[in-house]
Parts: sequence; structure tokens; C-alpha cells
Amino acid sequence: MANHLTGLVTGANQGIGLEVCRQLKAQGYDVILTSRDERAGRAAAKEIGVDYRRLDVTSAADIAALAAEKLQLDLLVNNAGISMDGFNDNVVKTTLAINFLGALAVTEGLLPSIRDGGTIVFVSSGMGELHPYSPAIRARFSDPKLTRDQLVALVDEFIAGVHANRHTQEGWPSSAYRVSKAALVALAKVLARDLAPRGIRVNAVCPGWVKTRMGGRSAPRSVEQGARSVVWAATLQDATTGGFYRDGKPATW
Repeated sequence: MANHLTGLVTGANQGIGLEVCRQLKAQGYDVILTSRDERAGRAAAKEIGVDYRRLDVTSAADIAALAAEKLQLDLLVNNAGISMDGFNDNVVKTTLAINFLGALAVTEGLLPSIRDGGTIVFVSSGMGELHPYSPAIRARFSDPKLTRDQLVALVDEFIAGVHANRHTQEGWPSSAYRVSKAALVALAKVLARDLAPRGIRVNAVCPGWVKTRMGGRSAPRSVEQGARSVVWAATLQDATTGGFYRDGKPATW
């Protein structure tokens, strides 16, 4: 059981994020639930008895305000994400802004607030696997020397490719969600290397196809099951870092 540990979860007013907060609280964590929708977030936090902060992961002002609190965090769970219908410039830019760039900005903004030896988790997806990409793009995503700037540049190439209607010729899939989730796995690996001197564990997790507003009613997994996969990575006590997991086991990337 964890005692007097503090965890912050993004996008947590419903679905997997809310259940992660609930399960972390049950394990003894002091939980900070965050969401873009303040009314829904405050209601959810009150319902399960945890703290609340407003956080739109695309808002530099929100991130700065949270960073200014100088919270002492043991855990950051980057759960906020969207899945949009269609495929065009707006869908691509919006999806990447929230699912990838938002998670990166929140993590970088809160790094000074995360204690040495802490944990960062990115909620990715099986859709983040690299098989839909060309060998050249797969190699760039999985390059062990990849930097944060290079990863952002790679994602920007996808956005530019879609805008110019040449992304398929360049080896990209026609799915912003896929690219955002692959980028999160790559980001976990990059940060695991960068933050190793501080002993901070960084892993990505696939919660599976879960019955949420995003996943739909036909999804085979319950919210509780999906959240358990995330909480497993969030509460690791060993040095496991830089991996992609589902249900506590390595997932295909």
C-alpha cells in the first residue's frame, strides 16, 4: 500500500482517468484529478473524494499555473486524449495537439514538481503499434538516440504531409489517433532515458479497448480492467522504465 504519495491524473472527469483516480485513492494515494471541463471535473472529484485542478493540456497558461503551485508529485498520469471522426487538417492538428503535444507540454511543465524516484505514465493504445508505417518511419520512431525535438519534428512531418496530401506516399497511416499514440510510446522511451539520472520511471500503457464514451458500448473491456493496466504502471516499485505495457506485460510496438 502506498502512503502519503501524491498523484496527478489528466483528463480524469470520466472514463479511464476517473477510474484511475478511484483506484489510486484506494491504494492510499493523495490524488489530484484534473480536467478541461471544470464543472464536470469538480463534480467527479467531489464524488470520489479527491482534490481538483483545472487543466486544459493545450493551455500554456493552465500548465504554468499548475507548475507555479510547486506541487510535490510522486506520480503523473497523462491520460487526457481524444478520438475524432474523419481525417483532415483540423482532425490531425487537434488530435496531435491534445494527445501528444499536450502530454509533452504537461510533463515538461511539471517535471520540477515530480520528485526524484517518481513515476510518469502515458496512456497510449494498441493503435500505437508501428506496423502501419514505412520501415524508414518505424526506424525513426524507435531510434534509441531519438530526442524530444526530433520526435516533435517527426510528428510535424506527418501534419505537413497530410496538409500536402502526400502522407501515404511518405509512409504514414491515415489516422491521427494512431500517430498520436505511437508518438506517446516513443516519448515514454525518450523521457525514460533522459530522466534516468533522477530515477524517474517512465512507461506507456495500453488499457485495451474499454467501454467508455470514446471506446463505445461494444468494447470488450470494463473501465475497471482498463484502469488496472494503467494503475499497475503507476504503482511500480521496481526500476522498470521505457516500456510499453498492457496488463502488466510488454505490449507489441
